[in-house]
Amino acid sequence: MEKITILWADDEIDLLKPQVMFLEQKGYDVITVTNGHDAFEECTTNSNIDVIFLDESMPGMTGLDTLTKIREVNSNVPVVMITKNEEENLMEEAIGSQITDYLIKPVNPNQILLTLKKIIDNKRLVREKTSSDYQQEFRNIFMQINSGLNFEEWADTYQKIVSWELKLDSTNTTDMADILSMQKSEANTEFSKYIAKNYLDWVNKRSEGPIMSDTLLREKIFPNINSKVPTFILLLDNLRYDQWKTIEPTLSELFRLESEDYFYSILPTSTQYSRNSIFSGLMPSEIQEYYPEWWKNDNEQGGKNLFEKNLFGEQVKRVLHKEIKFDYIKITNAENGKNLVDNIQNYLNNDLTVIVYNFIDMLSHARTEMEVLKELASDETAYRSLTKSWFENSFLWTALQIIAEKKIQLFITTDHGTIRVKQPTKVIGDRETTTNLRYKVGKNLQYDRKDVLDVRDPKQALLPRPNVSSTFIFAKEDKFFLYPNNYNHYNNYYKNTFQHGGISLEEMIVPIVEMTSKA
Repeated sequence: MEKITILWADDEIDLLKPQVMFLEQKGYDVITVTNGHDAFEECTTNSNIDVIFLDESMPGMTGLDTLTKIREVNSNVPVVMITKNEEENLMEEAIGSQITDYLIKPVNPNQILLTLKKIIDNKRLVREKTSSDYQQEFRNIFMQINSGLNFEEWADTYQKIVSWELKLDSTNTTDMADILSMQKSEANTEFSKYIAKNYLDWVNKRSEGPIMSDTLLREKIFPNINSKVPTFILLLDNLRYDQWKTIEPTLSELFRLESEDYFYSILPTSTQYSRNSIFSGLMPSEIQEYYPEWWKNDNEQGGKNLFEKNLFGEQVKRVLHKEIKFDYIKITNAENGKNLVDNIQNYLNNDLTVIVYNFIDMLSHARTEMEVLKELASDETAYRSLTKSWFENSFLWTALQIIAEKKIQLFITTDHGTIRVKQPTKVIGDRETTTNLRYKVGKNLQYDRKDVLDVRDPKQALLPRPNVSSTFIFAKEDKFFLYPNNYNHYNNYYKNTFQHGGISLEEMIVPIVEMTSKA
């Protein structure tokens, strides 16, 4: 092990020689000084200091004064405050100045050793413990995946996998992360088989299924609308369950988690279908039947989500059977985001406010186009980190901080997730065939049947039929569709990008969360 260097500042350092000798015998290198000025000078001239022990009650420059000066030149070095004083305000001030730990005099050698182990070995010990725990859990997850799960158990298994992804993220345990990634791929293989077997029965109500896009609002949100407390629905496009868990700690600073649940996105797991379904409370073929002027098929020109507010208003009337004051706001650019911050207090006068925020959707699409984003979001861990960084610096978080000062309830959800695609599968279609990489709708499609769920009669899946012979195909697992033309070029271009529209745990099992402001 590389030698650890400790700087110990105490005006009574001579009385601490037994402790210093004990540490040196344990292999630590200890530099001793008797005052704050010398401690600060040592920090400015010696870049090898790993830990600082700082006496709080030194004459002249006190321990807290010294700590403040040290933090000006080194904000990261761990500092242990050693004090005779247990006064609460002193400890609060020390902790506020970013000490790592504190000890009460007299200190014995074993206390010091334990503190050092916590500081120096903490990351290694956490990493080893996490790896060990996952190795024990690996077999349990493996057995679950292959035990014929129902839709609730699949959601539970996926959430377990995400939980381990986040734990391994924080410990940088590459070997275990690779094993977990393979286990998630195996889970997606079995999940795709499960969806292919059950999906049509669910949407046609031939068997009990999960809450899905078309039933989300009336099952999970409308029953909780309270005329005395403003309700906000925040729909973050493309928000996967792991991304929700990444931003949850930030939101929890100001909001209390009341419930965390899931629903299944309908197929295709794309904005045009799933989001229209959420806001209308209908399946796509029903939207086309009842509101033909508000529905466009894939092969038709024009925006496909231009009438969400209208569809939402119709669902409110149909389900709630009463007039409520509501607004629907869609954020697609920075100017929209700034307007949201400027106007957010006005929405507190509504019974219900819907905010659709498109950033994560734009991020996943931009990543395909921009080389710099491919590097920034090169894998799942980086993608989660980028989501967290965006959220904490977004107009959205600024707006939420403003309304958190009032009593509100906040529902956070999405329309679908995304998956990082890795395996190309060839498809052949005519000019009318859609361009999406995870689903296709067209005539006379040719494809590898083992890679897809095909629906030759779209009405069976409650989907519109653009033409008499239209077929929908949905990519399973982490497959993505490529045409034979320029196959290698497009394979290199799209491989490892985040896409949606098909069948995977990440795309279909997505969060619905209820929070209330702590104010």
